[in-house]
Amino acid sequence: MSRNSRTLSRQALRRTLRMIVPHLRRHRLLALGGLLALAGDVVFRVLEPWPVKYAVDAVTAALGARVAAGTGMGEDVGITLVTWALILAALVAGRALCNYASTVAFALVGSRVATELRSRVFDHVQSLSLRYHSRASVGDTSQRLVGDIGRLQEVAVTAGLPLVGNVLTLLVLLGVVIVLDPVLAGVVVATAAAYLVLSRFSTPRITDASRATRKGEGQLVSSAAEALGAIRVVQAYGLEQTVAADFAGGNERALRAGVRARRLAAGLERSTDLLVGAATAVVLGVGGWQVLRGAMTPGDMVLFLMYLKLAMKPLRDMAKYTGRIARATASGERIADLLEEPVEIGDPTPTLAMGRVDGDIAFDSVSARDGHGRELFRDLSLHIPAGQRVGLLGPSGAGKSTLAGYLLRLADPDSGHVLIDGYDTRRVTRASLRSQVSILLQESVLFAGTVRENIRFGRLDAADHEVEEAARRAGADEFIRSLPAGYDTVLGQRGDTLSGGQRQRIAIARALVRDAPVVILDEATTGLDPQARALVGASVDELTRGRTTLAITHDLGMLAGLDRLLWLENGRIVEDGTPRRLLSQREGRIAQWAATQLKQVRT
Repeated sequence: MSRNSRTLSRQALRRTLRMIVPHLRRHRLLALGGLLALAGDVVFRVLEPWPVKYAVDAVTAALGARVAAGTGMGEDVGITLVTWALILAALVAGRALCNYASTVAFALVGSRVATELRSRVFDHVQSLSLRYHSRASVGDTSQRLVGDIGRLQEVAVTAGLPLVGNVLTLLVLLGVVIVLDPVLAGVVVATAAAYLVLSRFSTPRITDASRATRKGEGQLVSSAAEALGAIRVVQAYGLEQTVAADFAGGNERALRAGVRARRLAAGLERSTDLLVGAATAVVLGVGGWQVLRGAMTPGDMVLFLMYLKLAMKPLRDMAKYTGRIARATASGERIADLLEEPVEIGDPTPTLAMGRVDGDIAFDSVSARDGHGRELFRDLSLHIPAGQRVGLLGPSGAGKSTLAGYLLRLADPDSGHVLIDGYDTRRVTRASLRSQVSILLQESVLFAGTVRENIRFGRLDAADHEVEEAARRAGADEFIRSLPAGYDTVLGQRGDTLSGGQRQRIAIARALVRDAPVVILDEATTGLDPQARALVGASVDELTRGRTTLAITHDLGMLAGLDRLLWLENGRIVEDGTPRRLLSQREGRIAQWAATQLKQVRT
């Protein structure tokens, strides 16, 4: 194994520990209690062989006396055996109690740390910009949140705790056996040293294989999520076999990586078994010879063999736990990678809360490049007075949605300023800024909750009567009341149990209950049938009345209700005016676009 692989393995472990330690500090009292119980477990383990030693020595001495005197064993020996048996039972009970207490304490710490870490990672993921989310896989991110953190928690309890206990036990036992017999103690030391050499070369390889396994599993989850999310398209185009073949290929790659990791871990465990077997044979032979020479009693040899067994068990376990910890380290590294993703859009320091605004919008000398480094906006300036309803048109890829997203700080321009009522969006808190804006997308996003809850997401403190009033204004009250449980009807995932027009009207009700002075419409009526478009159009008129509106649309029907049209192209506003004036200019871009749209509708 190369030096580079060993370095990467150590770095991965350090990154995982740095990520977890801050959470452990919050539960240090519970962790300290677990460590004390663990120390008690170690003490009881060390004391446990002594009753056996004294019992064996007592029986051996009694047998020798019986042979010499030709008499029975004697009552004293029986009392001695009963006494040591009771002491042994008490030691075993004490060890079991300490082991139970330490296991429960560390399980609680592990669960609480995993819960806090999962919340921390989820909060961090939500704070990342759209630039990150546009390139990241939802399935892989979900796998890190659930699977990788779950593996860390499991390993902390099933491997981390026993490993700490075994290391403590091994260190204590090494001290004891050195005092008992330095020669035989050398066998234990040599065995431990051989294990460390094996582990040094095996652990990085196990970590590498585990890293590949977790990456493959993340890609597998992404593939499954993508296929299931587009199941209608998959079935409609008969792509089941193609998608299944792609999934099977990823499954096979993950399987091979997982088998390699397991094989390497098993190899380390079996090599350790051979070391332990050889050490036990040497101790048995040398110890038996010393008993025959009278250098130690039979009880001493039994004691030493029991200590050897206790000392070798940690080595076996460490070989087993090394593989688990290596796999957990790979998971920890994936979580650390996620936490180290930079937060591009953050609150300013010092923070400034945005007060209620009228909705006066200004883009001042805005310049930006897209994700491929191409120029998107070049020194763009635009003023939208409060209450004005503006249509933003232009070719695909011109940056219309990006420009609207600046009002929510979903992204920031490279240079220039975005102002709402004179507030620079970069200098106010995101929460106060976003509370001033409602957005309605082409594909309305509903959540797997009740209709009432989905509308209330617009403003969480909205009363029931406000929710229902917003639904009435959005033209949604009638069909909502016809649902099986009315406003308390539970919607399926993304609201797929409703039609497109119904989903959109619920989304409009959510925007209405928010009562924000600025409204963004991003293709809000695109893809609807004529009847649904008419219903949604009436709801949109209600939503935008008296509010500053930025409407991105390819729907000719929406233009009539707008006060102003803009054509965005090549990073600049190339046409700006009222719908009547711009639509009458036959050579203008907007007029040509409208003629094309009208021709498509007629055909």
